[in-house]
This record gives sequence, structure tokens and C-alpha cells, in this order.
Amino acid sequence: MAIGSIPRPAAADDTLTVIGGNSPAAFFEVISDVAERAGFYKAEHLTVEMQYAGSPYIAAQLVASGKGDICSLATEPIVQAYEKGLHLMEFFARDPHYEYAIAVLDDSPIRTLADFKGAVLGETSAGSPGELSTTAMLTGAGLKRSDVSYIPLGAGTQPIPAVTTHKVAGLIQPYVQDLIYEVKGHLKFRYFWNPILKDIGDVAYAAAPAVIEAKADALRRFSRANVKASILIRENPRVAARYFLQGAGIPLTSEALADEARLLELAHDQLPGFDPAGTAIGAFSSRGMQVASKFLYDNGFTTQVVPPAAYMTNRFIAYANDFDHKAFIAYVKTLR
Repeated sequence: MAIGSIPRPAAADDTLTVIGGNSPAAFFEVISDVAERAGFYKAEHLTVEMQYAGSPYIAAQLVASGKGDICSLATEPIVQAYEKGLHLMEFFARDPHYEYAIAVLDDSPIRTLADFKGAVLGETSAGSPGELSTTAMLTGAGLKRSDVSYIPLGAGTQPIPAVTTHKVAGLIQPYVQDLIYEVKGHLKFRYFWNPILKDIGDVAYAAAPAVIEAKADALRRFSRANVKASILIRENPRVAARYFLQGAGIPLTSEALADEARLLELAHDQLPGFDPAGTAIGAFSSRGMQVASKFLYDNGFTTQVVPPAAYMTNRFIAYANDFDHKAFIAYVKTLR
């Protein structure tokens, strides 16, 4: 998780500490594992140290207070931290689409949002950001907040028996987690997306404003390494899957490799390199972020509409994409 700056002969690598809000095996960390194992950080004269806080809110607090350089997490904790005086700036968008949806089994009797009345929905942890978009959707369908209840199920495989035994009517968690269950648990879901948020990304790398200024050169190079990793994932998912499994410490079996490669193929539009030839990989949509900010305010998540300029910047994106994408795509396709 590092970015790019002006090339220079470095006597020693710059070190960046990245704090993730999830576990080492979290899907979105595939980008950092690929950047590390493909040598993209090394090529940018970076040493990237990855740590995990176990909660996006804790990760935001640690980085805002100077205990790390970069945090890897969703937008909601960053906006909420801003209102509490902990200012962070997102500088690399890691997901071009909103990550939360309501997932129900394909044979579920629930066909419309109104059918969720009286339903129990499972989530990874209590009060997850998914509750916000779900409640807004259901309210728009005429349901009251009390018409649906949420229970935490944890991560990993715990939600699978909960949904297959109908302990819960559906799941609200990152879409890629549902894809993992489809690939590895052989489940089939139908999805309900928030129509306002579905095309707005909400996962990013962020840093404190002081770090943005003091380490701008390292962050530019960090961004470039992640652009290249994103392209590799899109164009050569099997090699990317191997890098991710190795980075996460998961045994490299043929089954695990096939499953992970399939997952990356299915989830390619949830990662920044979905358009590998594009020259704005990692960029934020100012209009989209404005819509998201207003949504958070309208639904009681914030007490004001926090302007996107207060928590996001595209200042590193031009440099991060300033290389021959066509030649690089041809190169990563040769990797084995």
C-alpha cells in the first residue's frame, strides 16, 4: 500500500506503515499483497509495513493520532472521525462501487424490499456501515426501522450456516464476502443494492493531512505501486491469487488457488483496476462523494454535510497513472 513520486536514487527505502481495519486475509488486502510480492513497492523504493487494528474505527483513530501513516478502510469511519476532530484524507480509491448490499439466497421468498418486514439480517459486527444503507433502503420502501433487526455473525464462515438454516433472512456485509461464499460455499445469492450509493466507491487508503504533506513523495510512489498491482489483478488473476494466498499465509493448494482466482475474476469490478487501460485508476468522483456525504447527513450519520474536499484528494492520481499502461498490461500477462 504505497504510492508514487518522482523517481530518484534512494539511499534507503522510505518506510510506510499501513493499518488495516480488517484481518490479514481480508479481500481488499489483495492489492497490497500483490504490490509487495510482485516487487512494485521495491521498485518504488518503499518498505511497507502492514498492521491490523481489527476495526475500521480503531484504524482511523490510530492513523489520525500519528500511530501509523496510512489506514485502509471504508469512507464512513473517516467522515465520522472528521466530525470528532480526527481529520484524515482519502488519497486512493480502492473500490469503484459501494461495497454493501443485502444478500438473500436465490430461493428465498423475499422478492421485494417490503418483504423484509419482520426479517432478521446478519452482519459481520454490530453497527456495521451496512446498516445505514440497508435502513435507508427499507425506509424508502415504507418500512420502519423497527421492522428489521440485525445480529452480528462475525467473519469467516460463520454466516453460512446462519443463512442456510434461516436463522437470518439475509446478510448485509461487503459484497465480496458474499462472493467468497458463492465460490467456496457454493451458495447462490440475489442482491438488493442501495440505488443512491451502488455506483459510489467507499473503500480507500487515507492519511492525516500532515502525512499527506510531509510524505507526499512516498505516497505518490505508493499509489503508483497500487495502480500496477490493480492492473495485474485484473489481467492475470491466477498470479494475483497466488500472491494473495502467500501474503495471507493460506496454504497454496490447487483448490485454494483456483477458488481465489475465480473470486478475483468475479469481483474485478470491485477493485480499482477494473478498467486497466484507464488513466485515472484510484481516483475519486467528486460528484459521487458529494452524494455520499449528503446521504450520510440525510440519514443521521453526521450532523452536517461534510464536504468531500475535507476528506479526499486526487492529487497523487496523475503521477500514479503516468506510465505506459498498454505495455504494462502486456508485461503482466506474461507472468507465471
